[in-house]
Amino acid sequence: MSIHLAEKALIESRSYRVRALPLLQPLAWLGRGWRDFMRCPLPGLLHGLAVSLFGALLVAAGWRHFWLLIGAFTGFLLIAPLLVTGLYAISRDLERGLSPTLHTAMSCWALRDGRLVVFGILLAFAGTGWVLTSALLVTGLVPRHLDTLEDFLRYVVLAPEGLVFESWLALGALLAAPVFASTVVAMPLLLDRPIGVMGAVFTSWKVILEHPAAMAFWAALLMGLTALGMATAMLGLIVIVPWLGHASWHVYRDVVDGSARAGRDG
Repeated sequence: MSIHLAEKALIESRSYRVRALPLLQPLAWLGRGWRDFMRCPLPGLLHGLAVSLFGALLVAAGWRHFWLLIGAFTGFLLIAPLLVTGLYAISRDLERGLSPTLHTAMSCWALRDGRLVVFGILLAFAGTGWVLTSALLVTGLVPRHLDTLEDFLRYVVLAPEGLVFESWLALGALLAAPVFASTVVAMPLLLDRPIGVMGAVFTSWKVILEHPAAMAFWAALLMGLTALGMATAMLGLIVIVPWLGHASWHVYRDVVDGSARAGRDG
């Protein structure tokens, strides 16, 4: 990225102020997300079903290659903000007093400027990079094939020496943390406002830097609920994915103040 583009992105991000945020505000986001889901359930259920089926297919295809499967699942978490973009559009219309439909969710991908597509490609690269890195780390440090969950638990998680699992977690956190910081409000901001991709990313980082504790709590809720959905043979994701997708819209609306920018855009 050139210096000129970086300066432009910084100027764009400064147009969006970050509001004060109580530590437990993430619980309110979950409540509002559930309310939106209940008001317009069909698009959310279809999103959740699609993710659940994809997860089931991933397990079926990679069950005998668990060393790759575990990386694929964690990589999936990196691109999740992209997959629920349509649900942000649903929540936005509900907020405006409109009656959104499945078409509302699908039409958000018809943006001519392609910013969501560009950001999606970047997230896909990040997710793919983690899958490959995870596979290389595990296969490089473990002196045998990991074909099953039992193998992964025995030779990685419960390995008596080598710190394989600790290294895997540390490397995953090292990649996941900046991706989370770059996406926590970026996707709904791109959907809602005429801001560039890097401007949205810088705004997202600003939210993290100003409210690290509350956003760490939100990240923990995201990971915990997603893990719960996966632990129920993927069935829980049918509900959890739309719930968290709608809640993520309210993260953006609560934290990012674009009133000054709105005046210029209008």
